[in-house]
Amino acid sequence: YINTLQHVMEACAANGKEVMIFDRPNPNGFVIDGPILDPQFKSGIGIQPIPVSHGLTVGEYAQMLNGEGWLKNKLKCKITVIKNANYNHDMPYELPVAPSPNLNTAQSILLYPSTCLFEGIYANLGRGTKFPFTVLGAPYYKGIYEFSFTPTGIKGMAETPLFKDEVCYGIDLRNYDTSIFRKTRQINIQWVMELYKASPKKETFFDSKLSNQMLPIEKLIGVADFRKQIIEGKSEAEIRTSWEPGLSKYKEMRKKYLLYP
Repeated sequence: YINTLQHVMEACAANGKEVMIFDRPNPNGFVIDGPILDPQFKSGIGIQPIPVSHGLTVGEYAQMLNGEGWLKNKLKCKITVIKNANYNHDMPYELPVAPSPNLNTAQSILLYPSTCLFEGIYANLGRGTKFPFTVLGAPYYKGIYEFSFTPTGIKGMAETPLFKDEVCYGIDLRNYDTSIFRKTRQINIQWVMELYKASPKKETFFDSKLSNQMLPIEKLIGVADFRKQIIEGKSEAEIRTSWEPGLSKYKEMRKKYLLYP
């Protein structure tokens, strides 16, 4: 959505049109975490040098696009943001409409900044079930994890999911206590670390060529180091240290564009 916002702002700026943004709360607006996107991994997933969880509303991000000169040819777009009333970034908020058929619950949305990384793993992340982005598994985890699910074709959600009609074993996050994110203010990378460590097929774990439903992990996390760090068994602390000082610089820069406390 924010990539589309950029394209709209660029088109309007080039044609002398104003963009009016009716702002909405960000359900994950209290988490500012992740490495800063390396430009070499720009894609439809992410364009600008921001972290995985940016902690902004769309209106705030529009101001950042203008203020940081990120629009094409350094264009500036005239914008008017209709602010949310009585909103702050710490406020719990449940979206009234699912933003995607595969982000269909409040649980999946709160997990998404963490579980989006599952799209870079050779496993099923719940596509082909009624609870995508809240489970992850593969047939090769049999005997390692007890929890299982069987993805099937579901029209309008996932008609040909990875490992269709095969029993997948793995982790179940449907009842995970998402209030933990409010305490840590961090995305969870432990799940990826755990799944790699437990995998009997480590050589294919990050191999996005195996399925058109996978993406290179670099496009999801935004940096080249993450894959190597997981494979080498780096600790979470070591991985997070590598995200600095970029993340701290972003947090400071973000303050200039906040419309809400």
